[in-house]
Amino acid sequence: MPVSKPAFTVGIEEEYLVVDRESRDLMKSPPSGMWKGLTEILGEKVGPEFLKAQIEVGTQVATDLNGAMEDLRSMRLALDEVVTEYGGALVASSTHPSAEWWSQETTDQDRYRELASDLQQVARRLVICGMHVHVGIEDPDLRIDMMNQFKYFLPHVLALSTSSPFWTGRNTGLKCYRLSVFQTLPRTGIPEEFSSWREYERHVDILVGAGIIEDPTKLWWDIRPSHRYPTLEMRISDVATRLEDGITIAAFYLGILHMLYRMRLNNHRWRMYSPALISENVWRAQRYGHEATLIDFGRGELVPYGELIEELIEMTSIDAEILGISKHMEHARQIVAEGTSADRQLAAYEAAILAGANHSEALQNVVDHLMVDTLHGL
Repeated sequence: MPVSKPAFTVGIEEEYLVVDRESRDLMKSPPSGMWKGLTEILGEKVGPEFLKAQIEVGTQVATDLNGAMEDLRSMRLALDEVVTEYGGALVASSTHPSAEWWSQETTDQDRYRELASDLQQVARRLVICGMHVHVGIEDPDLRIDMMNQFKYFLPHVLALSTSSPFWTGRNTGLKCYRLSVFQTLPRTGIPEEFSSWREYERHVDILVGAGIIEDPTKLWWDIRPSHRYPTLEMRISDVATRLEDGITIAAFYLGILHMLYRMRLNNHRWRMYSPALISENVWRAQRYGHEATLIDFGRGELVPYGELIEELIEMTSIDAEILGISKHMEHARQIVAEGTSADRQLAAYEAAILAGANHSEALQNVVDHLMVDTLHGL
């Protein structure tokens, strides 16, 4: 049966950390006046997250990616202005270089209290932030089909986004440590393949009927159909410290989805691979970021990430032109050449050590760097 072309609208959610400008530690319990100021300026676009030191924002539904970018730009500037009044600073990073998860305070809301009670220490370790990108795909069966096919590209998106190399004061050796923390939760990672929307609903119905979850918002897969909106939500990426990098990540998601739909019109589709195989590439993206070699399953060999990005830019060039996102996708070349936030954080640490700083001082230098880099280009 023919399917109407999706709207390909875009909505982006970003999570940020609030740090104390003097100590550079997380602001464990921000003053109530700060939240009042945030909501007065941004209204329902801003809200709390699991920890009191976190802020989540969501753009309005945008008909094109530039609209979402401008929305995020204005929100980052407004957020930083308010938190600065209270001695804080906004940091777009998926982990804090030195924060101790065991000393953080949970947001006093029913949902977060229930999560903490249900998941115990697994939840209490969630001192992490991500970026979620929603793309409007109204037909539910098409949404499932696009989810099945896009799973192949999740490692490629992750490698562009890495911003979590440190954890509790240690260099983890990973460019994205966030996923190592997040995937200790149940119902995370690469979803299985579903043949239809109805099969997906049966999966949800079993979990809801057994009392495991209340609704599909507790399916925390790396990509999922949104429960609240007619969108397909990509959730694997770290939050990008620089806005322009985050928009490039969103552009790749949008452009590849458009390519998959265009292939469908010609009775083609992307070859399916098992979640176990895709997870191998996810691990390589976590470990090495943009310096990774990923498995090209068609060729059966490891290929440098930069080559894969060039292939993707070429394959989606028609789609990028149609969507008006060519310059955003081409910015990926700069990310590959210069590195992600994770690379810049590690460089800031090493520069401080070389200048004579001790370990703690070098970590503080990383926080100082993140404060500035979060506002880069705004």
